[in-house]
Amino acid sequence: MLALTACAPGGDPEPTQTAAPETPSPEPYAGPALFVGDELDGFLFTTDEISSLFPGSTDVGEPSAVLEQVSDGGGPAILPEICGALFAEQSLWSVGARNVAWTTASDPDYRFGRMLAIQFADEVHAQARFDQLIEAAAQCATFDFNGAATFESVMPEDSDNVRAVAGTLTLPEIEGGGSTFLAYAAVGNVLVEVSQSVDGDTRPAAKAVTEKLQDRAEEARAALMDELTANPPTDDAKPAIDESAPWSEWEISAAGVGPIRLGDPIADAVAAGQSAQVIEPSRGSDPWKLMNAEGSGSLRIAATEDGTTAASITVGNERTFDEDTQDGTALPLRDGVRVGDPVADAIAAFPGGTMVTVASSGDDWYDVATRDGRLFRFHTDRDVVEPGAVIIGITVEDATKRPHGLY
Repeated sequence: MLALTACAPGGDPEPTQTAAPETPSPEPYAGPALFVGDELDGFLFTTDEISSLFPGSTDVGEPSAVLEQVSDGGGPAILPEICGALFAEQSLWSVGARNVAWTTASDPDYRFGRMLAIQFADEVHAQARFDQLIEAAAQCATFDFNGAATFESVMPEDSDNVRAVAGTLTLPEIEGGGSTFLAYAAVGNVLVEVSQSVDGDTRPAAKAVTEKLQDRAEEARAALMDELTANPPTDDAKPAIDESAPWSEWEISAAGVGPIRLGDPIADAVAAGQSAQVIEPSRGSDPWKLMNAEGSGSLRIAATEDGTTAASITVGNERTFDEDTQDGTALPLRDGVRVGDPVADAIAAFPGGTMVTVASSGDDWYDVATRDGRLFRFHTDRDVVEPGAVIIGITVEDATKRPHGLY
């Protein structure tokens, strides 16, 4: 009977396998190619690539997030004026950079090479800068630079997403008579610049350099698209604002400083500062200055080029030479980082930025930019890389409102 019962029909059926739900593939990212911070490293050539492309290159350094600018202007008048683009520091008005430098075997003290990947606030700024370089290449085969100067250039066909140009710039004897090889590429919000002094008739092969620039930039763009597909960019959350709170409790965010909002009419932005004293700009390009009741802290609100809306807000000082030290405890803060803190605190809290030093003015700062063009600048009392460097001011800026190009 037990055996018959076990074999009888009507027992529990064997369980069936349930298919696992399919995970939909993420929608491919189709927005602008906006690179930030350490993503710029993907544009830089390796040591082996530099050695093969640039004759005489030696002592190739490591990729660096330290950007040195001269920014002193001057020099002979240049005709046509657009040819000045070939002498300009392309990193001016940038919001981030990565670079690698090398020397040349023939004269390591004075002959140089450098590759810069420069981040701008948006695609419009980077592409406008490159447009000027293309125009210079077209107009400046021969031009006046206190004598006859030349720029012998080649421009390959554009790849799918990248434009490039390269050539050799030669000055007249009265200006030293030297030659410098220059190459540029642009993709998204990045401009890549390569320069190396030329020794005699030996110079890099312009076509090979531009093709390599295009290939590397296409690779960097493809990697960015994959990253943004997997992790779509999101807007920064706007902090809650208590307008009645003292300045010391206001937050410096991508939206502005406390109730002072970037993009607001300048009169509204100044009124939102609720300051004890308002100092109007003496010139149109100067910022409005707001002082607290104790006179120990200030905010500066700079307007767009047309003077109508708030483009940047600075908490504290921008320069070590201009003002007395301000009381950071009385001023707004950026995610726990205040004026008076070591800049190392800002670097730890907001990694991936660029350390900038400007030779002509002695200014130093640490820049961190968001993908949508908001720039946070931590002004310091000395070179950012020096031990003990302290924050003297913090600026938030809508860098997309800066002028386009340099010429």
